[in-house]
Amino acid sequence: MSDNIKELIGSIFSTAIKIVIGFIVVMFIRKYAILAYNYGYRVFTEPPVTLSGDGTNISVSIGEEHSALEVGKMLESKGLIRDGKLFLLQELVSENHGKIKPGKYDLNTTMTAEEMINVMAGVEEENEEDLLFNADGNALPFKSDEDEELLEVSQEEQDEEVPEGEVPESEAKEEEE
Repeated sequence: MSDNIKELIGSIFSTAIKIVIGFIVVMFIRKYAILAYNYGYRVFTEPPVTLSGDGTNISVSIGEEHSALEVGKMLESKGLIRDGKLFLLQELVSENHGKIKPGKYDLNTTMTAEEMINVMAGVEEENEEDLLFNADGNALPFKSDEDEELLEVSQEEQDEEVPEGEVPESEAKEEEE
């Protein structure tokens, strides 16, 4: 009978150890999944260091030998961003990935990382008047005189009068929904 008791105690102990190890694994995965989610979320939503006011202008010099991580660490050390490694990820997903040019730049603490990347890549901000709008009201970049002509033709089609008693197509679509 003592052999059965030993086996029973060993089985209970083994099960308890497996449960504790499983719990530790689940807690480890939970902790780092939350950390990874928060870090990934910040890639796209990180606010500027200074949220209101004029901020502080800071000059930075970027050399040809600087990688995006080195630029991020430099910006972090100068107080322009909070996390240099996060800047690397933001640069990787940016439409200006790999386009940071060497030079001296005046950056401000009210700028987001994306705005800083645009400045360092030499991209100018689009003005509202440089944009075309499609029928849904979404902005399209202004490309050429041809696009402007297409926009004028489209506007003329929208301005055409609808015969009395008929419902314009745009209103008919709204009624169907």
